[in-house]
Amino acid sequence: MMKQSLSLQIGQHLTMTPQLQQAIRLLQLSTLDLEQEIRETLDSNPLLELHEEEAVSEPLPSAPSTSTTTTEQPVDMEAQASIPEDLPVDTAWEDVFSGTSTTGLGSGGSEGDEEYLLETRNAVASTLQDDLLWQLNLTPFSDLDRAIAVAIIDAIDERGYLCAEIDDLRSAVQALFPDQEIDDGEILAVIHRLQHFDPPGVAARDLRECLLIQLDQLAATTPWRSAAIRLVDEHLPLLGQHDYTTLQRRLKLDADALRAIIALIQSLNPHPGSRSGDDSDTDYITPDVILRKTTQGWRVELNPDHLPRLRVNQSYASLIRRADSSADNTYLKNHLQEARWFIKSLQSRNETILKVASCIVRHQRRFLEEGPEAMQALVLRDIAEEVGMHESTISRVTHQKYMLTPRGIFELKYFFSSHVATSSGGECSSTAIRAMIRKLVSQEDPRKPLSDNKIADLLEAQGIQVARRTIAKYRESMNIAPSNERKRLL
Repeated sequence: MMKQSLSLQIGQHLTMTPQLQQAIRLLQLSTLDLEQEIRETLDSNPLLELHEEEAVSEPLPSAPSTSTTTTEQPVDMEAQASIPEDLPVDTAWEDVFSGTSTTGLGSGGSEGDEEYLLETRNAVASTLQDDLLWQLNLTPFSDLDRAIAVAIIDAIDERGYLCAEIDDLRSAVQALFPDQEIDDGEILAVIHRLQHFDPPGVAARDLRECLLIQLDQLAATTPWRSAAIRLVDEHLPLLGQHDYTTLQRRLKLDADALRAIIALIQSLNPHPGSRSGDDSDTDYITPDVILRKTTQGWRVELNPDHLPRLRVNQSYASLIRRADSSADNTYLKNHLQEARWFIKSLQSRNETILKVASCIVRHQRRFLEEGPEAMQALVLRDIAEEVGMHESTISRVTHQKYMLTPRGIFELKYFFSSHVATSSGGECSSTAIRAMIRKLVSQEDPRKPLSDNKIADLLEAQGIQVARRTIAKYRESMNIAPSNERKRLL
């Protein structure tokens, strides 16, 4: 029989405080998500407000000697303009008061006299089906042909191709007109009428038909139009295989004529639906960090346009009484503490992003000055050891955070890459290898493109040992076709 007893033991364990959890969550948010988080916090916490007055902010920790790191003062919110109470009777509002708020609405604030329409701010782009239905409503059709046309439009995919069989279209329309007999000829006639809609080539059933529709709509005086129609109609597979010798023999053309015909075909759109406005909403990238080249070196700073200046609302804070334990006073105390934590977490986030970005710039100065081929091998551990943080923290900092550089906007993760050993005992990053492959392909003879083995040999001559399979993997990641598909006529 076991005897029950009490014992006291001393131990240690790690517990994440609410403040730490909040700081980690804010750190991994993108700029747009952070703005949404700030708006929600401002709505829920009455003791937190935007600080719109000019004030000198405390300088953030200085960057290492290789770069000057500062933060600029965020611009003030819109100035409060004086609005007259009464307007003259014979004048319009715009003639008397020209506020600055219209410039903050978007494209309507740009230069020019065009009036900004508020409806366009959240306007949804029309789809390919919307455009075709709009054209259908402007074209005379019988009730039966209109139903067939609607069924055809519904069966057109995002590329602009008709992806339904004649039998499927007949079944869909027959359900609406059970008393009428619908033959294949009537459906084909409607398809041909829709193929004259915009964009050219829409409602085609394959690539050959799509190109023939576009060629047929060109002016009869277009150079090489007839020869291009014959090539597409009879020898399109040979063109896809880049068998130019056979094409010249069968069409009885020289290299210059064949080159002109191929150029005409390449000017056509193989995916006519891609030109329509059915693309998803554009995602705009907002840089978190701005990098500038100065006479003293590279200057790293946080984006001042997205540095919210928050402060505690002193009017509500002054209502808090120490010894009061009422519900109202407790409510104010709790929100005051939350406001202070939130402001401190934002400051910690800005300092961490700035510190990591400055460290990345020091490692990748050659990339900034010479280009992608000079990208240095860099992993999260290198930055984590230098700034004294954990690798998971560096991963959160670099996720969906962007840096604006003279070479463009890059996600901070772009500057990290694996590496391969060189014959001299050094390292070469995978990003630099990709840039070298792209450069070699751009300089190759289009009549004799470089194979993956040949690219590997050229890199090995530079002291970089990369396997052929690795070359193929990097080439595919850059959407570069294999050598047999890159073969072109001069």
